[in-house]
Amino acid sequence: MAQLQTSRAVRGEVDELRSGDRMTREEFHRIYERMPEDFKAELVGGIVYVASPLRVGHGTAHSVLNAALAMYMSATPGVEAGDNVTVLLSDDSEPQPDLFLRILPKYGGQSKTTKGDYLQGPPELLAEIAYSSRAIDLHAKRDIYARYGVLEYLVLSLKERELKWFDLRANKELAADSDGVCRVHAFPGLWIHVEAILQRNYQQLMAMLKQGLESPEHADFVAKLASAHKPRG
Repeated sequence: MAQLQTSRAVRGEVDELRSGDRMTREEFHRIYERMPEDFKAELVGGIVYVASPLRVGHGTAHSVLNAALAMYMSATPGVEAGDNVTVLLSDDSEPQPDLFLRILPKYGGQSKTTKGDYLQGPPELLAEIAYSSRAIDLHAKRDIYARYGVLEYLVLSLKERELKWFDLRANKELAADSDGVCRVHAFPGLWIHVEAILQRNYQQLMAMLKQGLESPEHADFVAKLASAHKPRG
C-alpha cells in the first residue's frame, strides 16, 4: 500500500479531497466516487468544499422543507423532488444541494438523469440550509447556480432566522408576500409560509401548501405539464 501511495504521489495524482483544492469536475468526480458513502464534498467554481458535520438545527429544518417539496411533488405529475443528490452542473462545478425540485425532462424540464444515476444540468429550483449569511450557499454557490441556469433558489439561514428567496434569472432577491408566504414562480402552487419554516411548524406549513395546491395557478401548471408530456415510443 505504501508503494502504491508513493507511486501516485510521483505521478501527481490525488487520492483524497480537501477543502480549497482546485480541480476539474472530471477529476473531482473520479476521486469522489472512491470516497466512503458518508463523505460529502462539493466542487464549486473549480474549488473543493468538504462538508462539516451537521447539527440538529440543520437536520430538522431540512426535514420540514423536504416534506413540503415532497408533498408538492405528489400533487404535481411531471415534477420530482430530492435531497443531497449530486448535480453535474458544469466543467468546474459538481454541487450536492440539500434539496431540489425539478421538472422531469419528458415534461419539458432542463435537467436529466445520467446512466450513473446523477443529475445533469440545472434543476429549476434548489434549496440549501445554511448556518449563516456568510455561508458559501449565499455567495459562491448562488453565483454558480445563476450562471448555469437554475431558475429559483431558497436559502434557509439558521443564525439570522430568515428564508432568502432568489430569482436567479433576474439576479435579484425576492420578498415574501404581505401574508409572509413565498409563492414560488417556477412551480405555481408551491406556497411556503416563512414563519412556519422558521418555527418548524409542520401543520401550518402544510396547511398553507394545501391552499397553494388547490389554487387555479397550480391547476393551470399541471395542465401545462400534461400538454408538454412526451411519452416514450
